Formats: sequence, C-alpha cells, structure tokens
Amino acid sequence: MHWIDPESLPEVAGTLERFVVNAHGEVDGFVMVDQAEVPILIHTPPHMEHELTHHVKATDKVAVRGVRPRGTQLIAAVAVLAANGRHIVDPGPEHDRKHPKPDHRKMDVNGTVRLSLFGPKGELRGALLADGTILRIGPKQAGEVAELLAPGAKVAASGDGIETKHGPVVEVKAIGIEPGDLRPVQKPKPKHDHPKPKHQHEARA
Repeated sequence: MHWIDPESLPEVAGTLERFVVNAHGEVDGFVMVDQAEVPILIHTPPHMEHELTHHVKATDKVAVRGVRPRGTQLIAAVAVLAANGRHIVDPGPEHDRKHPKPDHRKMDVNGTVRLSLFGPKGELRGALLADGTILRIGPKQAGEVAELLAPGAKVAASGDGIETKHGPVVEVKAIGIEPGDLRPVQKPKPKHDHPKPKHQHEARA
C-alpha cells in the first residue's frame, strides 16, 4: 500500500483527454483537462496501467488525488476516481515487475510541443507533440535541451520508436530544431565503482 493516504490529498477533477506512454510502451499517465480548460499531466506508475485502462477511457470525467511537484503542471497521482465509481489506488512500488520488450524501429519525427512531460518528482522527461507523438529522454539529457521540450517549441528528433494504441513514442537519440540539424543526445556516464583499498588486493603473507 502507498505510504500516502489519498484522503489527505486535495482532489482535482477534469476530463481525461489521452493516455501517455513511456519508452517501453507502458501507460504511465494521462493528460487531463481541468474545469478551466487547462491541460494537466497526470503521472501514474506503470503498474497501474491494467486497472487504469480497464476502467477509464478518453472523454471520461475523472478525479485525481496526488502530489503536485513545485513549478510543474504535473500531478503525481496516488489515486484516481473513475466515472464508474471505481477507486484506482497506487498500491506502491512493484520492484519485481519486468518491463515489456517491444520491437523498436528507427523513427524520425518533427513538430510542435504541446506539453512537457515529467517524472513523478517533477523532473523533465520529454514532450508530447501536437500530433500525439511522445518524445522520451533521460532527465539529465532533458535538462540540457529543455528549450526544445517546452510548450510551443519547434522540435525534431530521431531515435528508437514504437507504435502503440495510444500513439507513437520515441526514445530520443538525437534532437534539434530542424530535421537536418540534429545533435546526438549524450548518454550519462556510467558510475564506476571506487577502487578497493590497496590492502584488499594484497594476498596475506
């Protein structure tokens, strides 16, 4: 069970516009339009996908209880109330859950950013384009190209993509303003283990 009591959190209501998927093709949130017609990104952990997509669909009225990271149009949901009355509550992390392994293919895309996409702690993780294409990128790399992932920005990207029933998603390998002017996304440097103290390498006399 999630450590946060959903009843202790404020409730935000709106209309579910579309689901959002991660680079593995798993639903990890949705776009909700609130009563002021403002789109809000709702983050849900992938282990909620089955129950969420079974009880909720586009154009449904939903209510969300969650945490809003500072400075983002994001709610990290702890519970979602579906139109049919179903309470969908995050049961907490599932550390043994395995990601699906879909077949990726090279995709080249370009368009206009509609919404920035964030992780549950408010870290920038990609963008939703106006045509429904989703760009996914690591938080460190996203911070380096944040201006290309902001709403209204023109962006082009190339990477490993998959087609899902919720639209295409591309794990970005190169990005830029125009298709002919892409720069590679730098992979994070691997963390090296600290060398063992010298005496641990020496055989005992």
